[in-house]
Parts: sequence; C-alpha cells; structure tokens
Amino acid sequence: MAARRDYFDGCGAAHALDLVGERWALLVVRELVLGPKRFTDLRTGLPHASPNVLSQRLRELEDAGVLRRRRLPPPAASAVYELTEWGQELEPVLQSLGRWAARSLPESDGIKVDSFILSLRTMFAPERAADADVTLQLVLDDQPFRVHLAHGALEIERGELPGAAATVRCSPTLLAGIVYQGVSVADAQADGSLVLTGDPAALEALVGSVQLPEPLPA
Repeated sequence: MAARRDYFDGCGAAHALDLVGERWALLVVRELVLGPKRFTDLRTGLPHASPNVLSQRLRELEDAGVLRRRRLPPPAASAVYELTEWGQELEPVLQSLGRWAARSLPESDGIKVDSFILSLRTMFAPERAADADVTLQLVLDDQPFRVHLAHGALEIERGELPGAAATVRCSPTLLAGIVYQGVSVADAQADGSLVLTGDPAALEALVGSVQLPEPLPA
C-alpha cells in the first residue's frame, strides 16, 4: 500500500487535507453521511473508483478516525462502514464546498441518490419555507426517504413514512431537474418517468424551499 502523502505544514487546513484530501476520500465521506453502507453499496455510489483505491481510502479514513468498520449481527452478518461522530462533522464542510462549487457547476449526465439528497440539505433556504408544514415520501431508484418540511426546517432521512401527504417515485436525476432546472412535473407524469400520489402541493413546497446560488459571470 502506498504511503499517505503529507503536507508537513502546521496549518489546520493542511492537516485536514492530510486526512481527507486524497482523491475519493471526501466522496467516501459523502456516501456515508446518510448512514452506514457495505463495500458493495459504496462501489455503487462511486462507480469510477477502483476497488483497490476505494479499499485504500477506507483504510486511511479508518486509521484517521473519520470512519469505522463494524459487522452487523445475524442474519445479515455483513460488514458496514459508518462515520464516527467526528467524521459526521464533515457534513457542513461538504455543504460549504457544494454551495461554493455550485456557482460554476458543469452540466452532468446524472446524479446519484445520496448526492441529490445531500444537495437538498445544502441548498435548502429556510426563509423560503417559513410557512410550510408538509411531509413527503421520496422513493428514488427504489430507495425510500422521509421528508418533513416545517416552519423553516428541513429533515430528510432514510426510511418509510406512512401517511405522508405525498409520495414521489422517480430517479434522482429527474427530481434534480424538477428542483433545480424547472423540469415540468406534469410532463414527467405524462411520460411515466415520475409517479406522484397524494397532494401535489407537498412537492411544490419542497421545490420552492431550495435555491441555487447565483452562477459565476461567464
């Protein structure tokens, strides 16, 4: 295994980059913000990272105390990776980087589930949801998320939400287009790429609660 490279600089930012600055490291953290994952789940979320590189990053982050590996009890009996409490503190760092980079974000062919959910948490504008009080069940690529938008606060976590005001089933790329690019919900329903049951106003409230930063001048 290659030795980790250090900056040998007393600056806190340099030390942070010593810990999480290697390629794929912060994206591994991103994949674990919403909860533990198996190695195969991480490979799905980071398909362009080779298994060897991903394994090395996991070892480095575990050695640094950013994440830990544990084995689930039977009948699962599989190993998962999860962030430590200290590692979880990196979410605001990821959000700040995301907001900063969104001003020059290039066009993309798509977005993964966790990336989209974290983007909602990042781009959420509390003042735009001051009067909202809605619940939604998002099912993105068959992964369920419960959403509660109430009085200037947004809560999103994995899991089912019986009795939600609305349920939205689609791909994360499509929902990102609706939220950030003005793609028509009606058109998506018409071609079958989005299934919406319940109160459409709940989805409208979520869409209206996020705001991208102004793009950089050309």
